[in-house]
Amino acid sequence: MIRSGVALSLAAFTLGVAAAGAVAAPAVSGWRVDPARSRLGFTGAMSGQPFNGQFRRWNAAIRFDPAHLDASSVRVVVDTGSAVTGDASRDEALPTDDWFAAKLFPQSVFVSRRFTSLGGNRYRVDGDLKIRNVSRPISIPFQLVIKGNAATMTGRASLDRTVFGVGQGQFKGTDTVAGKVDVVISINATKAP
Repeated sequence: MIRSGVALSLAAFTLGVAAAGAVAAPAVSGWRVDPARSRLGFTGAMSGQPFNGQFRRWNAAIRFDPAHLDASSVRVVVDTGSAVTGDASRDEALPTDDWFAAKLFPQSVFVSRRFTSLGGNRYRVDGDLKIRNVSRPISIPFQLVIKGNAATMTGRASLDRTVFGVGQGQFKGTDTVAGKVDVVISINATKAP
């Protein structure tokens, strides 16, 4: 009788500890991007001359809380056919098979794996970027200011377009168009109700 009572007590204690350890993941706020006040851009160089561009169509599903980085996430989907630079011939070329091949690969997708605090209002997001069906890990350092229900984020990351197969045929090398491309992000968002 004593043994069974001890066994029952131990079982109850073990279940209690397990239940206490099974704490639900914290609820992390969602954020709605204001497309009119946000920009997903890029910078590159052609024949040694720098140029700027942007994607006109993209969306981001953001769940972020500085106090719960482990439960935060972001998924960005970019319409590859919406890239513009302000140069007519370049803009006509970007959706073609030499560059984004937008008919075959209409979307580029970034999915976060981890957020890290760098101190103050600075963070880094590590994730996977897929372009032309090629996925590579990238890290994006960014600054974030949250005031009430409004957030402003700016970030910049360098990547090598050639590892994604962006640039085929005569543009596969880096003699005419530089391999390095900087992704420039500016987001204004409001906390979802």
